[in-house]
Amino acid sequence: MKTEDLIRALAADGARPIKPVSHYLLRGILGGALLAVTVFLLSLHTRPDLSQALRSPAFVYKILVAAALALTAGSLLSAVARPLPTSARGFGLLIVSPALLALGVGIELCTQPAGLWLQRLVGHNAAHCLSLIPLLAAGPAVCLFVVLRRAAPARPASAGAIAGLVAGGIGAMLYALTCPDDSPLFVATWYTLAIAAVTGASAYAGRRLLRW
Repeated sequence: MKTEDLIRALAADGARPIKPVSHYLLRGILGGALLAVTVFLLSLHTRPDLSQALRSPAFVYKILVAAALALTAGSLLSAVARPLPTSARGFGLLIVSPALLALGVGIELCTQPAGLWLQRLVGHNAAHCLSLIPLLAAGPAVCLFVVLRRAAPARPASAGAIAGLVAGGIGAMLYALTCPDDSPLFVATWYTLAIAAVTGASAYAGRRLLRW
């Protein structure tokens, strides 16, 4: 390439608008959520009593817990995608969802007889929860990894874990629409285990796939 051609090419590149990584991350979240909804519609269905469940505080509570996780973890994606270490204070946002979960469990333990605690914890769909939340989270996780590979995370495992938390939160929100178990004890046990599996797998994948 001639010097003049190189200069023109560099000038053309410099004239292109540079979009922040947050723009692509948002597209990744939206695309992943669309994939998750598609999987849900093709393989699952909402619970028959959904209209009645929407008036139940316990049902709304588990949606809120999952949404809080997806939103707080999502707010950290832009920071962990960058090549600079993320302030530990930012990760404090992740306490919101566990705090809501602990509050719900505390209320249930105070209002339900002790003889019902184990029954409500075990529920009826633990196996479905452990398999379907990761299934619904797969699409969002893949979309976020595609975007994160275009970035330069300073800590690839942490970036992968945060992506897993976002994906797990999205998967949990959708699964909650079909799950008849609304007990906070059930949510705290089985939803948490399913999301932890997604997060652990994403952290491992991040360590291997997001290095630069």
